[in-house]
Order: sequence, then structure tokens, then C-alpha cells
Amino acid sequence: MDSSIGVTTCPRGQPGQPSPEVHWAQCRAAGRQKGLGLLYSALVRPRPEYCEQLRAPQGEKDLRVATTCPEEGNKDAERAMAVTILVWVLQQLILNVRVVGDERDEARRDHSSFPGLGSRFGIGSTMEGWSPSEENIIYRVLVSLIPPYGHAFLPELCNPGETPERNFRIRVQLVCTCKTEQLVGDMLCFIHHDEEEQRRNRGPSLLQTVCTGSYLDVQKTACRFHQLVKACWVVLPHSRRWRLTMLPCNRSCKFKMAKAEEEIIIEIMLGVQQGNSDIFLSSQASEALFTPSTTWTSSCAVAEAKFFERLARRAPDGSFHLRCLQLCARILVGTGFSEYALKTVVMHLLNTTPLSGWHRTHFLLRLDDIMRYLCHCLEEKRLDHFFFGNEKIPEEIVLPPALQRAEPFNLFQHLAQDPDAQAQAMREFTDMQDRLTRMLANDN
Repeated sequence: MDSSIGVTTCPRGQPGQPSPEVHWAQCRAAGRQKGLGLLYSALVRPRPEYCEQLRAPQGEKDLRVATTCPEEGNKDAERAMAVTILVWVLQQLILNVRVVGDERDEARRDHSSFPGLGSRFGIGSTMEGWSPSEENIIYRVLVSLIPPYGHAFLPELCNPGETPERNFRIRVQLVCTCKTEQLVGDMLCFIHHDEEEQRRNRGPSLLQTVCTGSYLDVQKTACRFHQLVKACWVVLPHSRRWRLTMLPCNRSCKFKMAKAEEEIIIEIMLGVQQGNSDIFLSSQASEALFTPSTTWTSSCAVAEAKFFERLARRAPDGSFHLRCLQLCARILVGTGFSEYALKTVVMHLLNTTPLSGWHRTHFLLRLDDIMRYLCHCLEEKRLDHFFFGNEKIPEEIVLPPALQRAEPFNLFQHLAQDPDAQAQAMREFTDMQDRLTRMLANDN
């Protein structure tokens, strides 16, 4: 290992990726600023308090947080580090298959039998900093999939003409690589070489491993991903302290990391980016009772995380917008309201109310705004999706043209179609108001 940069060396002397364990030890010994900044800026942020989001330092405030070592015995800090380690495992899976196999041919074959891993994004309430529960916390990460060498991903609507465009299939198409083969020499073209020669030299193509017909299969991809993580984890030093258990889940990869009395649940969602936008076709199930294994649903989770990131960079000290969202989410328990509907309400208000108005001194006023906005939406039986057809989206968030032009999508459409459902929702809203009043009284 080169001690100056903390990079391990893989078998056969090839340079590998920075080991988080080595990097962590070096940073604590040699200085807290520079090393941890590099580590956290390269990996995903499990909690806003401790880690830096993947895209690199976002402003001086985040950089200070990213370069601060967690205190000894701090459970949140330990969890953050554990999640960081698991994300590092993801980084090794495709970039360096030699971690789990010594043979160069095996490593080369794996590059065409599984999608490449692209960027990783922290998504969901825990990563955004407003998880309503202190128990049973799930850290969610979306990992983008990119087509391996010799393949292309072509998204197709499941139901052409569907509005909004929510459900897609991803057709996998082989691409001629003869020109590259002439330059590289050992990469055979899947189209112009016979199957026997391909199997002998490159192994199976993506179409033969994680596809059903010509389409990328969510369940097969998730299953293969589980296998890769399990194989990679056992050779890491951290496997001696953290026990990794694979949890059952058909369309994503869910893991439990346990150490003594500590348990962390991590869910890895898989997704294919739509162009250069912040919208992904994800492995998350659709709202239908049954989602075919070749269906990938349009997800705004990364765009939402980016929205809250932007607010975190701009919000003044003492901003309570996340606390408002967290407190309101807690009163939803036992009701028919989803956290996503409430989050949408708060995002609309955050986009129209100056950030200075979300200071702790205005805490009660903003809570009242949230409840009034929700009540109005219930009365009108309409709550517009935050991104579909919204002309006030911050310019930093990139949306596909079709989504920008789309008509606003009503999240409360079911209330407009069912008067009994609306009446029930209004009764539950009254109960939620009472619950919020009691919570605030108890806090005081």
C-alpha cells in the first residue's frame, strides 16, 4: 500500500480503491481535516449530521460536517461509518471484481454479465434528515445501473400513451464493439462472434444472466446483486465486527448489519437514469397490486433528495423545516395518509415560503401552514405532485422534458373518485390536529 494516498493493491499488483478501514485509521492518526473530507466526499451520506453527500462537498457548511470525526461511542456516528463501509463494498463489486476472485478471466467475464454500478444517492426520510421514528430506521440508497461493455439500455413505456409516464421496461440491446475490439484486442463483440467463443473468452452476456427475454429483470438483478455483496463482504476486515444478514426482498436488496446490540437496516434500490436527469427508473414496486418483474417505475427520489440538499446549503442556522416535517409525519401513524403526501405538502410550502420564515421562532406558524395547506387539499380533493408540470422547480434539479411538459398529477385523485374516502380522510385529519396539539402541549 502506498502510505501517501491510502490505496490498497489488488492481486497481480493492480491499483485498487481506497479501503475505508485504512483510510479511517490514517485520518484519525494523521489529521482530521483532509483525509475524512476525501472519504466522505467519495461516498454516500447516511445521516446529514455526519456524512457528505456523494456529489462532492456542497458549500463550507457541509464541508465542515464532512471533515469532522465522530466522537468515540457516538452510536449515530458508528452507524454512519458502518453504512459508509457497506457503500464502499458496492464500489468494489464491478470496478474491482478481483476482490472476490483471483483470476483475471473471471473478473473480465463479470463485467459483461452484470450491469455496471454508477453513482449512489442517499434517498428517503432518514437520508434527508426527517425520519419520524428513532427506532427501526432504514437507510436507503439508490445505486444507478449502467449498461456493461457491448450493451445498451433502451427504456420503453409499458403502456404507450399512459399519463403520467410511470411504468417502463428496459430493453437490453447488444451493441457492435468490433472497432473497440481492434484497439483492445481481447474484448469480443457479442454480435459478430459465435456464442461458444464468447462463453470461452467472455462468459455470458447480460441478456443471459439478469434479463427475461430482451428486458432487464428487476428480481434477477436484485438477486445477483445480493450474491455479489455477500461474496465481497466476507473478505473485508469489517465482517469480523459487523454481521451482514441478507433480508428477503424481491425488488431491492435489503441488508441487516449487526454488532453486539447495534442493528442497522440498509436497503439498496437499483435504478437506470433517464438521460442526464435526476429521475430514475427504479426497482421500487408500482402502486398496482402486482408489478411484473420487468417493470421499472419512474422515481423522483433522487430529485427530492437534491431538493432537500439545496435547502440544507441555503438554510440559515436555526432552520426548523426538517423538524416541522418530522413532527407532522409522526401524527400520521394509524391514518390513511402517506408520508409522501405530507412530504409533498411541505415541499410546495418550502418552494414558496422564504427560508428565513422556517426559523425556529416561526415553528408554530409553519406547522399551522402545513395543516391548513393539507386541509385545503382535502377539501379540494387535489394535491399536485411536486415535480409533474411544476414550473417553479429549482433550476439545479434536472427533469426529463416529458415530465416538465406533463399535466400536474393529482395525488388525491382517489378522493375525487370516492366521496366516502374523502369523508374518512377529513375525519382522520381532525384526529391528526388533536394529536398534534397534544404533542406540542407535552413538549412544553
